[in-house]
Order: sequence, then C-alpha cells, then structure tokens
Amino acid sequence: MPENIQQHILVVDDDPQIRALLEEYLAENGLRVSVASTGKQMSQVLADEAIDLLVLDLRLAGEDGMAIARSLREQSAIPIVMLTGVRDEADRVMGLELGADDYLTKPFSLPELLARIRVAERHTERRSDKKDAVFILGDLRIDLVSRVVTVAGDEVRLTPIEYKLLATLARRAGRVLTYQQLLKEVWGPRYATQKQYLHVYMGHLRNKLEQDPARPRFLLTEPGVGYRLKLD
Repeated sequence: MPENIQQHILVVDDDPQIRALLEEYLAENGLRVSVASTGKQMSQVLADEAIDLLVLDLRLAGEDGMAIARSLREQSAIPIVMLTGVRDEADRVMGLELGADDYLTKPFSLPELLARIRVAERHTERRSDKKDAVFILGDLRIDLVSRVVTVAGDEVRLTPIEYKLLATLARRAGRVLTYQQLLKEVWGPRYATQKQYLHVYMGHLRNKLEQDPARPRFLLTEPGVGYRLKLD
C-alpha cells in the first residue's frame, strides 16, 4: 500500500478499554481506526466504510465470533487478525481454517499486534501482485514458475512433496496454515489427520533450507496450530 494512503483498521471487541487502547495505539502508528463492540456494529461500519483489515475478538459477549468470521469470509476477502484467549487453541485452529489470516492470544503486546497487521497487509499486497511468482526471503529464493529453490545462490533439490509443501506456504507467506489445511492441500483430504507426514517433511525442509534446523529462520512452528513461512 502506498505510504501516503492510511490503512483503515476496524477493531471489533466488546471490552471498551481494549477498544480505546487499540484505537489510540494504532492511530499513533499511522493507521486510521474505527471500532465496534458487536457484530451488528461491525456490519454497519463495513457497509459504510472501506476497511482494509479487521481485528476481531472471537469471544464477543453473547455472540458467536466464529459465526461472524465465517459469514464475513463468505462475503469478503478482507484480512482478519483474530484475538483469542490463551487456552482457546481449538478456536485458533477453526478461525484459521475459516479464512482468518492470523491470530494473537490475550494478553498480547501492542507492538506484536502492529507487526501482525503489517504482515497481513504485505501478504494482501503479494496476493494481488501478479509478479508474485518469485518469493525472496533473505538468502532463500523460491521461483514458483520454474519450481527452482535456492539458498545463497545454490540450488536445493527438493522431492515433489517437499516442494509442494514449501510452495503452499510460500503462496500464503506470513499466514499461519493449520496442520489440517496443509495436509489436505499437499497430501489430499484423506490424510487430513496424519500429522506425522507433515512433521517429517517439515523436518526435511528445515534440514535443506535452514542454517540451523533447530532454530529455523523461515519455516516457523505455531505450537498446536500449524506452520507459517516468515514473511520478513
């Protein structure tokens, strides 16, 4: 997004203190911010304003945040960053599978939220950029047309499954993909519960692409949820 255009964020949370805190902090960091406390208010803002990204608390009082996210995703491709409780792992997985771009667990740091918003923004830009056939991150280069992967200029030989797994993550760089999403896309629906396949092949990729596989720079784990390819 051009620097002279403010990204417009909609924060949906039923806690007035959190709404006020996020509105002030995000505005101080150059973002235009609207707020809503209910799904109805959110729908009204979305109807009246051009919103670039939604920050949505999945635990709105008296409402099903998951149903709100599902309905929104059926109508729009707007990026969604979910807010969940520390113990709401199942919610995080379901929200991501419904199409949310990222999540944060409460309590969270404001700089971390801002960073996740920036990542979701860049992912949206990449998704709409037709030149996005080549993914470059540090010394890692993934050419999705020629299917060539290099690290520091040296070509890395990948098996078909390893490449498909890496390409799937690259096309959604910055986003968390759940174990089930990756298994369905890379191996097929009947393998959706076979996490061992995914763990084994992720280990293979890290051994081939990471300088220190035990401390990966690119292929990051979201514990209990899935994996993401770091965007920056």
